[in-house]
Amino acid sequence: MNRRLFWLSGVAALAAISGTLVAQESLLPPGFDNPPAPARPAPQRSSAPARNTTPTAVRSTTPTATARSLTTTPAAVVASAPSSAPSSTSTPVVQAIPATNAPQAGAGAISNSDEALLKSIDPALLEKLIQSAKPKFDIPPSGRRSLEIVGFIDQGEGGFPAVSTHYLNGAFVEGVIGKTRGRFVSRWGHILARRALSSRLATPVGMNGADWAAMRAQLLLRMGEADAARAMVQSVDSGNFTRALEDAALASFVATSDPVGICPITALTAAGRPGWEWDLSRAICSSFSDEGSSGMAQLDRALRRGTGNKIDILLAQKFAGAALKARRAVKIEWDGVEALTPWSIGMSFATGIEPPENLRQSAGAAYSLMAVRAPMLSLASRAAAADVAAARGVLSSQVMIDLYSQLYAARTGGAEVNEWTTRSETLRTAYFAKAADDRFDAIRKLWGDGSDADRAYSGLVLTSYAAARLAPSNAMSDSAAPLVASMLTAGLDRNALKWAPFLSIGSEGWGLVVLANPARATQVNAEGLTAFADNDDSEESLRSQFLVAGLMGLGRVDPAAARSFAEKMEIDLNRQTRWTRAIDAAAASGNPTLVSLLAAFGMQAERWDRMTPLHLYHIVSALRQVGLEAEARMIAAEAVSRV
Repeated sequence: MNRRLFWLSGVAALAAISGTLVAQESLLPPGFDNPPAPARPAPQRSSAPARNTTPTAVRSTTPTATARSLTTTPAAVVASAPSSAPSSTSTPVVQAIPATNAPQAGAGAISNSDEALLKSIDPALLEKLIQSAKPKFDIPPSGRRSLEIVGFIDQGEGGFPAVSTHYLNGAFVEGVIGKTRGRFVSRWGHILARRALSSRLATPVGMNGADWAAMRAQLLLRMGEADAARAMVQSVDSGNFTRALEDAALASFVATSDPVGICPITALTAAGRPGWEWDLSRAICSSFSDEGSSGMAQLDRALRRGTGNKIDILLAQKFAGAALKARRAVKIEWDGVEALTPWSIGMSFATGIEPPENLRQSAGAAYSLMAVRAPMLSLASRAAAADVAAARGVLSSQVMIDLYSQLYAARTGGAEVNEWTTRSETLRTAYFAKAADDRFDAIRKLWGDGSDADRAYSGLVLTSYAAARLAPSNAMSDSAAPLVASMLTAGLDRNALKWAPFLSIGSEGWGLVVLANPARATQVNAEGLTAFADNDDSEESLRSQFLVAGLMGLGRVDPAAARSFAEKMEIDLNRQTRWTRAIDAAAASGNPTLVSLLAAFGMQAERWDRMTPLHLYHIVSALRQVGLEAEARMIAAEAVSRV
């Protein structure tokens, strides 16, 4: 309080002096006696408030049984939440005055003369001076978004309940998300994780809302979901950005080939951030403002000093040059570039350049996941990258079909014939050929020979609706398994169920239908499990192991038969680990968001043979318990079809 009085006394003294000057006639030219308003001080990122560990009175009505059940989760998943004290509300942060020369509280911090001066000032004028010293916001108070709930998909739009993360321990959630690399064996697991990360969720206990958005945006970027990461960043007002969210914003705008999108941040909270990426970003932003020549000069100095990679600076110069009236030309040379970085990929797309083929190949999936959503690239380039994106879950079957429809339209419009336009014609045949045999042959042609795993599975995604248009018959029953698997990539479980009368017990197609059936009533017995194992040609009978694990997780198998079959396969589904205890506790508490995040954590691998039946069993069982049975069925069926 004394420090505030000391500061107010200084303001009062300034007001008194200003009042004296205002009373005199100005001798300056018109306009010079009205200096521009001082620049808005950047809010202190280090003082950004974290959500209070105490819930509000409204949230205290949440059943305590849920909180008690969650406390059984290891690593203190849920923090204690006493309901006696109200939660804090977010208020504007005023830049603190350095306390170096300020008197200490209780040691004569303000003199009697200062107090007399304060009392002599008109209270209305004093309040006006205090309000003028506060930071200014571009957004009116009624339009500012709270950091209590962060995300961009509401529960009414398909997101998870916001309250599901309210009582979670922030440190535990940060550990789960931070240690998730973003590569999942399951396509449906990827889709589920994207839904959970994009939902509007309450900020966990002890965590700042901006950081809550930042860690989710970074994981979305690791998953190849650049557009979702950008939407997550933009769900927070720019004045509330923390250092972590600034980093996520820079990476998101570069990944979406829009480096100018970071400019509002470079002018506010990130104005003084060090690092070559921030230097290049500020120079680009200067070029697109009234200081175009100054921005290019900064980039020229960076090139001379060797700040960052040469190719990154050249791409920044080429992009910034588009804002100059002189239209400065910059020649991009890829000689000497050993590898592509997210910056070089995003900036090359922003300038309308596609890196050389050898660099694209060496970058692998990292390049494909950025290229497939870049509208400035050619349709052929996006189609070449679509196989990886579709196999991982970034692209849906409908988006794949739309992409190939554009390729077909370009082919009929006189475009050059290439591999992708030919595939688009084959896809059209798969849909519209009069004879069922011709449609089926076109579908199998799009599946390929299986030598490329991504191409093979993306072929199933591409033909999902074409497969659903085929009428089930005994003539095609031998090829029913891939047709059923293709339909399930788009969630067409009821169409797949039509093949059930034509499938023999123990066949792969039978196993897929048993797992995917949305209304399975009868339980699988030992006869069915044994017949499936006899037809299993996978290594170490992994397909059979996944079948029994999925059936047990869904509760669709006779318990005694399942135990006997598991012993024969040497599967120990009773083994406990720290992860199994965590996901089981989250399922017992009925928390779909935490279950989804832990399920994604347990599906981190490059191939399904790296997955264990133990993990699959707990994932399927936990998802079913929290009301996500559709996702549980699709993941279980995918495991059997992709081994």
